Order: sequence, then structure tokens, then C-alpha cells
Amino acid sequence: MRCAITLSYNGTHFLGSQAQKSSTNTIVGTLETILLKLGIDSKIVASGRTDKGVHATAQVCHLDLPLYWQDLKKLKRALNSMLPSSILIKNLKEVDYAFHARYSAKKRVYRYIIKVANGNPFEANFVTFVDSIDFKKIENNIELFKGRHDFANFMKMGSDTKSSIREIYKAFAYRHKDFIVLHFEANGFLRSQIRLMVAALLKIEEQEIKESLSCKKKHKLKPAPSNGLYLAKVKY
Repeated sequence: MRCAITLSYNGTHFLGSQAQKSSTNTIVGTLETILLKLGIDSKIVASGRTDKGVHATAQVCHLDLPLYWQDLKKLKRALNSMLPSSILIKNLKEVDYAFHARYSAKKRVYRYIIKVANGNPFEANFVTFVDSIDFKKIENNIELFKGRHDFANFMKMGSDTKSSIREIYKAFAYRHKDFIVLHFEANGFLRSQIRLMVAALLKIEEQEIKESLSCKKKHKLKPAPSNGLYLAKVKY
């Protein structure tokens, strides 16, 4: 039986979502370790990679269960009782064998949360604090990312990808209480792409963003901190 898992997680203390040979301290590594305790040695495939410190409110994965595991409600309860409190299985359902968490995904939605403040220890792992912000400029410049572009200047060096072209369907900023939220929806994202786009919005001007997007000139940027980034939804 192939199953789709929707989960949320606090990525603060994990080395990202992907399984790693050197450590099990990842989201997928932790899940696979718990599954082994239940006699399930299936590999988990996630919709996409989230970096160290990045969170998710609705990551989607798939796995193939052995025949003797048929009660998905029981499995969900067992997993949630055994997983650390930083990971929660929100939904577990049977899907067709043609379903693939990564390749069947049509759109991915991310949010980046910013707060203009000195910072506090209770939000430090979940919000990026800044001293000041020109919200109107952010609101205008984020629109530049919409559409189909070559994001070669907005991906981490050494990325293993055949193409750096992606299409962003939605990119906008809004205020929610004391927070500023940056919303991005695309057919896919390159490694560290969103954090580099956020860095561009916070650090450089409109013309410089245009130059980077057109690949006419690369402006050196350090990715925005990972703690403000959330994988919010995967659309199929």
C-alpha cells in the first residue's frame, strides 16, 4: 500500500529534511528510524528538501507499507506517540501507486516571516528579526520575481540541477499582526532560492534585482536566515 503523509515540523534542531548518510538527525531520518521500530523498512520520499533550521506546516511524503500494515489510523497514532514533539503527522492516507510526493507535485507554497524588533528568545527560532524595513519597497519589489525566470543568481553554489529556470505564480507581501509575511508559490524552487530572494528584497534595490533576474549581473548576497522560512503547502 502506498501512503501519503502530511506532516508539520519545527526544523530548528534538525539538519534539514533529507536523509543523510552521516546522521539520522533529519526529518526523514527520524521518521525512518521510528518506522523501523514498527517493523517498517520502507524509504520515505519527500516533496522537496528543506534546509537546516527550516520549518514546515504541510510537508508531504510518500512511502510503501508492507501488507501487514493496513490500519492507517493506528499507524498514525503510533507514529505521533513515538516521534519527538517537534514532528507531527497531520494526515496519513492511501494513494495510488502512481503518486509520487516529489514528481506529482504541481506547485509548492512557502512563507517567510519577518518582524521589526530587537528579538526575543521565544520567537528566535521561528522569525527573522530586522532593525527596520521599507514595507512599500518590499511590496513592490517582490512582484519582480513573478513569472518564468532563470534563477541562476538565486541558487546556492554547487546545486545539482539540470535547469535553473523556474516559474513563480504568486509573490506578494502582507502584514499579519506584528509580522511581515512574504508569500511565494511556484512550480519548484532551487536550493536556497527563497532565502536568496528574501535577502535581495532586504538588501538590494529594484534595479539590482532586475539585473540579477536577467542574469546580466550577479550581486553577492548571503541567504536570509533559515529560521523564518516555512514550507506551507504542496499542491497536486
